[in-house]
Amino acid sequence: MVSLSGNSGYPHDVLTVLLCLLTVSQAYVNVALNKPAYQQYQYQPGDDSHNASNAVDGRKSDLSDRGGQCAISHWRQTATWWVNLITIHSIHHITIYFRTDSDGVPWGPYNSFLGFSVYVSNTTDRLQGTLCYKDDNFTRDTIPAVFTTTCPVHGQYVIYYNERLPGVTYPDGYSDSVANDLCEVEVYGCPATGYFGSNCSVPCSDVNCQYCHIETGTCQGCKPGYKGHRCEMVCEGGTYGAGCKVACGNCRDVNQCSINNGTCLTGCDVGFKGDLCKTACDRGSYGYDCNEICGHCRDVNRCSMIGTCLTGCDAGYQGDLCKTSCDRGSYGYDCNEICGHCRDVNRCSMIGTCLTGCDAGYQGDLCKTSCDSGSYGYDCKETCGHCRDVNKCSIINGTCLTGCVADYQGNLCKTLCPVGYFGQDCSETCINSYTCDGCNDVSGSCDYGCRPGWIGYFCQKSIFFSNTFSFNFEM
Repeated sequence: MVSLSGNSGYPHDVLTVLLCLLTVSQAYVNVALNKPAYQQYQYQPGDDSHNASNAVDGRKSDLSDRGGQCAISHWRQTATWWVNLITIHSIHHITIYFRTDSDGVPWGPYNSFLGFSVYVSNTTDRLQGTLCYKDDNFTRDTIPAVFTTTCPVHGQYVIYYNERLPGVTYPDGYSDSVANDLCEVEVYGCPATGYFGSNCSVPCSDVNCQYCHIETGTCQGCKPGYKGHRCEMVCEGGTYGAGCKVACGNCRDVNQCSINNGTCLTGCDVGFKGDLCKTACDRGSYGYDCNEICGHCRDVNRCSMIGTCLTGCDAGYQGDLCKTSCDRGSYGYDCNEICGHCRDVNRCSMIGTCLTGCDAGYQGDLCKTSCDSGSYGYDCKETCGHCRDVNKCSIINGTCLTGCVADYQGNLCKTLCPVGYFGQDCSETCINSYTCDGCNDVSGSCDYGCRPGWIGYFCQKSIFFSNTFSFNFEM
């Protein structure tokens, strides 16, 4: 740890440490330079003079709040700043240039830097990483303007964090709230993984080692697909990745899961898709790699991984997969309904409608309703004749099953009796069918008039014979 407060007046031991740090810094590369950065609660958002990126732009000639070279945030209960190194790097040490006041020391009677922490992580979550340094020794008078800590680890994010939590008692000199106020953060290490040494030129000793200690070369992390102290063991049992800690997805053949990145080399098992086979099929698809389309399920969301419609078929379809149309004469959900009396049963729709109309004797869209009393035929469009009992009129062809009323004849009872006949089915003859032009359909009397040349109630007198000729009728 070094404090730089000017260009002269350093004690001999401080100068010695400075020279050592300069030598180390020249050996390693500042891998944080101009990399993406982020800070919580930026002061005056949109003002470039306060951006998080100011702390990795290489400028550190003016460490004051007005120099435009520092990342500055609002004062809050927490302060967070991080730099994304883009990829995982081997890190040796981290140097932080704090914002200073006019005297060249971290400013303020109550210091917001005291109690700070530095982490290295593979994500933006500091708690998933390694704690490189936690301040619990500095005071307002001893905290340096430039701080360096050695942290020989690997990671992608270097995170600065501080806090002033409610209910916590902090030492004297600690501010009530915290801010970032970082003017430069330098992260020194190797630009590529797999190497170590003061100039990052020595390959890691184990061939399958991806991350080794930057000073000693001891393996700290295997290449994807390998595990063991020296990374000598290949992933097995459906695992892959760094340290074989990631489980393969739903591969068709788990033995064909890439040990490097988890790709299923022979495709996915039924119900899954994607290179890793960890994504379930979209709505309406199933099978290997989700290449099959679900049938006509009543609820497409209940189509199983193998295509079975778990809640049955939609109207007009049958079978486990609901891809088979209903058989002739059936319809509805799972084809459980029987078509009505359609004129053409092949034209019974999925919902039972008879598309070409009803067969004789039935009516309605489904053709399941018998004709009303007094009607018959296709779609019940015909009217029954003069049946003795209209309820005994055949709904199929209109035949009067119990015969006709008086004065009508024929199967349909729509034909009047011929001249000289009366009664049920015209089976009776008039009292004098020779002289009577039309007789009463009940009694047979000549109620409807005599034929020309005849007169009388029963048409028994001839006008040509002037009462000298007449018929005798027995009543």
